[in-house]
Amino acid sequence: MVKVLIIDDDESIRIILARLVREACSAADVAVSSEIPECGVDYALLESDNGSDGIRLIEQEHPDVIISDLLMPGIGGLDVLKRAKEIDERVPVIIVTAFDEMSSTIHAIQLGAFDFVSKPIDHEAFKTLVTRALEVKRLNDAGACENSAVGTGAPDGPVLVGNSREIRNIFKQIGMVSGNRVTVLVQGESGTGKEIVSRIIHSIGITKYEPFVPVNCSALTETLLESELFGHVKGAFTGAIRDRKGKFELAAAGTIFLDEISEMSPEMQVKLLRVIQERQLEKVGGEEPIPVNARIIAATNKDLAKFVEQGKFREDLYFRLKVFTIDIPPLRERKGDIPQLVVYFLARINARLHKNVSIVPYEVMDMLQNYDWVGNVRELENVLTQGVLLARGNVLDRGCVVLGQGNIAREGIAVNKDLTLAEVELEYIMKVLRKAHWNKTETARILGISKSTLYSKIQEYGIEKDE
Repeated sequence: MVKVLIIDDDESIRIILARLVREACSAADVAVSSEIPECGVDYALLESDNGSDGIRLIEQEHPDVIISDLLMPGIGGLDVLKRAKEIDERVPVIIVTAFDEMSSTIHAIQLGAFDFVSKPIDHEAFKTLVTRALEVKRLNDAGACENSAVGTGAPDGPVLVGNSREIRNIFKQIGMVSGNRVTVLVQGESGTGKEIVSRIIHSIGITKYEPFVPVNCSALTETLLESELFGHVKGAFTGAIRDRKGKFELAAAGTIFLDEISEMSPEMQVKLLRVIQERQLEKVGGEEPIPVNARIIAATNKDLAKFVEQGKFREDLYFRLKVFTIDIPPLRERKGDIPQLVVYFLARINARLHKNVSIVPYEVMDMLQNYDWVGNVRELENVLTQGVLLARGNVLDRGCVVLGQGNIAREGIAVNKDLTLAEVELEYIMKVLRKAHWNKTETARILGISKSTLYSKIQEYGIEKDE
């Protein structure tokens, strides 16, 4: 007899889920109980309106699939998941929630959840998911596959912001890979957050107490990169006045992050491949093999598959790196995440710049959502930082937001894409100081910052009164 348990404190949701389960079972030719005549025989649909009773049913009935709400009074979905895995490690548990965010998704996947579904529920996708869960349970019972949970943990530090389907899938992938040392290839355009994803993988899994060592493969010549990665011994080359550890040694049992891996020379690709295959290295000028324990995460904004076809990247190294691949979509393909990103970045920027820009008019948000963001999330953060610097009071008005290649003039300040944020800030502070006739109190009021912050900025930039 096939048993499916639904746990949710909302009766209307339970009714919807029950109907979808029936339809999924019918479509998959799953035999169902006479208790549900329209579906056939030999099936049981179990329901509970709270986590405590749900756990009792799991202990008594040993369901084949469990569908649980995340947030419920008393015992929540993650506690149900933990107990379910203690009782039967192989049972698929689907977590359903209206409050989808990164830490809950990753935590659920780490605890062994089969999947994490957001409300409102996509009916067709959910029915497919239930069918898959039943098939996995059947294969598990037959000994055809194995399902194990990994250690618990929650992200602390780097955050990937968004609620789109694409970002939720990345949350799940992070949860899947963070509990082991498999090599990961992170692909995405510049500014999409490849290093952030890599740092999250490192910080929530088995490597979280070990070093995270980033290396930009495009920033160094071949000779310097080899020494940087593998280290060197004294006298290996001119200037090598002492032994030096390379990044692989410094990473120890943690993570080495190889950014822009596509820019690595063919010769270095060969050496890296040997390190991955043999799990050991030799320093430049050295002879003793050194074991390599670090997990490798490589990132690229190029299409490595095309590079392989063009002979620019070794095929054997490519397949060694892409054991597990995470593709990060460009921001223009997940514009629904922009409001959440704006809120997140404004909070960070305000704290950093001692400002309080918290109101974003509808027309400004609409403008941000309709822009294509060639520079992706990094460009959005830079635009918002510039906007906060230019804003008066707590409103991010349209005149503060500079998009694209063009310039705007705001109170005599030419904001050009070639200016750094520090240059924009300096120019704006100077403009306001002159307008306020160098009255520091009035200048601080116009800028929306404290006098102490203004004095710090004046000292930082070496600002002196015009003659």
